[in-house]
Amino acid sequence: MKTYTAAQVREAEAPALAAGVPLMARASAALADETAALLRERRQSVVDPAPGSSVPADGLIAGARIIVLAGAGDNGGDALHAGALLAARGALVTIVPTATRMHEAGLAAARAAGARLLSLSDSAEELTSAVVAAATDADVILDGILGTGTSENPALRGRARSLVAALLPLVHGGGPAVVAVDIPSGIGPDRGDVPDSTVLPAILTVTFGGCKAGLLRAPASDFVGRLVVVDIGIGAELERIAARDLRMLDRDTE
Repeated sequence: MKTYTAAQVREAEAPALAAGVPLMARASAALADETAALLRERRQSVVDPAPGSSVPADGLIAGARIIVLAGAGDNGGDALHAGALLAARGALVTIVPTATRMHEAGLAAARAAGARLLSLSDSAEELTSAVVAAATDADVILDGILGTGTSENPALRGRARSLVAALLPLVHGGGPAVVAVDIPSGIGPDRGDVPDSTVLPAILTVTFGGCKAGLLRAPASDFVGRLVVVDIGIGAELERIAARDLRMLDRDTE
């Protein structure tokens, strides 16, 4: 699989965003569809329809419990918009803020679709307790904490790290399935480094535009699960940028 750096993907996105191309809408719709497919697959095993009958596709999504871990940036926005689409299909969505702010449009869409927001005013201990309680019978966690715009050290910090640390025993114990939004939060998108093991191991990673190089490199690859690359319409520009960078690299090594 061909891979790209986070900088290359961001550069390829820039002209599309400037032209008003709805990249976030495309990404969140694909994320919602992939999550819905995972829910149908997992919930089908516990549904026993009468002989000769079938369960409607969205019947396996209605009532599913989804936790959205929403960070402050566009990654959180993708997760929130996907949460809105899943709530519109009947899923019970709980939004967990992992930072002091969230993507405003994504939050508004999710709330309008009926998602529940855990209070930002709660203390760290109260919020963690509420999240663990919600996750105990959840079907899926959408990990939208951090994306490719992380710092040199991608390790989780503060509230986000505390919440993930509290959720890890449930996830490792056969609890909710984790779906990583673009990349598992806490991994290096280019080098594949994992400076802190407080990372939610995904059963599915839905990445946008192109495969980030770090997703295929150990030790980060151990947290990726099944990888789905979603075409959001930047492929031609991304190829142009990658070819340009390769030519520059070849010239520099001559």
